[in-house]
Amino acid sequence: MLLNEDLSRRTLVHAAKLDWIPSPAKGVDRRMLFRIGDEKARATSIVRYAPESSFSYHGHPGGEEFLVLAGVFQDESGDFPAGTYVRNPPGTGHAPKSDNGCTILVKLWQFKASDRERVVSRPAEGSSPSARHGVENSCVLFDGPDELVMMEDWQANATLEIGNPSGLELLVLDGGFKENGDGLDRWSWLRLPAGQDLKATVGSDGARVWYKSGPLFHEDVCAFDAPIEGTKP
Repeated sequence: MLLNEDLSRRTLVHAAKLDWIPSPAKGVDRRMLFRIGDEKARATSIVRYAPESSFSYHGHPGGEEFLVLAGVFQDESGDFPAGTYVRNPPGTGHAPKSDNGCTILVKLWQFKASDRERVVSRPAEGSSPSARHGVENSCVLFDGPDELVMMEDWQANATLEIGNPSGLELLVLDGGFKENGDGLDRWSWLRLPAGQDLKATVGSDGARVWYKSGPLFHEDVCAFDAPIEGTKP
């Protein structure tokens, strides 16, 4: 399966309008944003767990990162409430579940092969007022050699710009803004190739966003048997 696989193009998906697609696990459904592959895939999705649903234990040869959007996500290592951001590096695995139901943004098989740090970040622990124009609160979820992952609250009616030297991916968590003539609201997902700066005009209700600045494809990503358009071989 190929979905939004060309990383050289601006891509916008209004995920809240997509149908839920069942996964192989009963009670676990997906809204697919980016995918190369079938069940073994390099993928970005919004995944919904019904109460008392689970996946059997599985590994992540290419790593996994997720942001809990609603409810509480669980695995052997603990409970992760809404707002928690987790990076499980290549070679890790788990048996995920949710006793009461949850929804997460999850990215699979997109780590650098050399990225071996596990990260668990909760915004409440790191949020602080921001001095940047148009930003009320800012939280660094991850700051690595070539990736920066943020959660921010943008002020109502503000205009702001985020430079994009290497690639940018963003999910609207609440509120909304306009960018390049398009309106983005809750669960709108935007991916911009390197060199296309984000220029946002925030709506009257403000906006809360998660975004990741860094290469859309790492040169040393763990081997995968499908090509990626818009990148070097």
